[in-house]
Amino acid sequence: MRFGRLCRLKLSDKYCMLSRVADNLYWMSRYLERAEHTARLLSVALNQMLDEDPQRAVLRLERMLHALRTSPPPDAPADPYAIFHLLTFDQQNAGSIASAIGAARENARQVREQISTEMWEQINRLYLRVRHANTEDTWQADPAEFLHFIKERSHLFQGVTDATMSHDEGWLFIQVGRFIERAGATATLLDTYFQIHLADETAQTLDFVDWLGLLKSCTAFEAYCKVYTADLKPEAITEFLLLNATLPRSVRFAAEQIERGLHALARLLAIGQAGAPSASPGGCALRSTTRR
Repeated sequence: MRFGRLCRLKLSDKYCMLSRVADNLYWMSRYLERAEHTARLLSVALNQMLDEDPQRAVLRLERMLHALRTSPPPDAPADPYAIFHLLTFDQQNAGSIASAIGAARENARQVREQISTEMWEQINRLYLRVRHANTEDTWQADPAEFLHFIKERSHLFQGVTDATMSHDEGWLFIQVGRFIERAGATATLLDTYFQIHLADETAQTLDFVDWLGLLKSCTAFEAYCKVYTADLKPEAITEFLLLNATLPRSVRFAAEQIERGLHALARLLAIGQAGAPSASPGGCALRSTTRR
């Protein structure tokens, strides 16, 4: 049951609409963040395959799939082409780039009147590019260019959103969605790497290239070097990706942005609730975020 139906039992139509809009904006943001994260991890993995032995390549592909919470292709679990298809254009995989962008665009379409024209144009352009592409042509041409396009357009959408949308409740739900997705993605990456690092399995010992890949998967290598130099130490990397207050992809940074957004929502909704029913439409919307 979607939370809007629950709200309808207690709140006016006005507040039900707010809950529906918040739901769509929140998930639009999460799906776009998910697509960008998948493109970034896949880009790093494919780049690392250029200069490594086949056994190492297989281990790194397995690690990437685990970090994305995706099962390998059953017929070709170690085939780079099959994994590329699974993570990019496979509509049967809910975590693929095509699926995530399609879901983001559908959520945006349902609240078209709530977002700016520039935002709609950006997400629609991204959706159409992915829709008209396919695995074979992309793989043969330049998979790195395609993945760069996904990342670039996702970043562009975030910038356009900040520049053209009123920073009201809708914008705040977009921010909360983005950083909840980002915090979970970074935490899962760290968990994946440290399950191997802390295990007594010498066959999967992580080397310099592995730790470099982790930092690049969080677009954090240059920022890390400014703080710790290029000496890649697991403990320092963990501290940086978990606790750094200024790195946009650290868990701490994301958590603080979530907290800030929720406090701002609470203030706005408290002002809007003067004389309204006691149930909170924002609370309804927020509780829905764990149900997908």
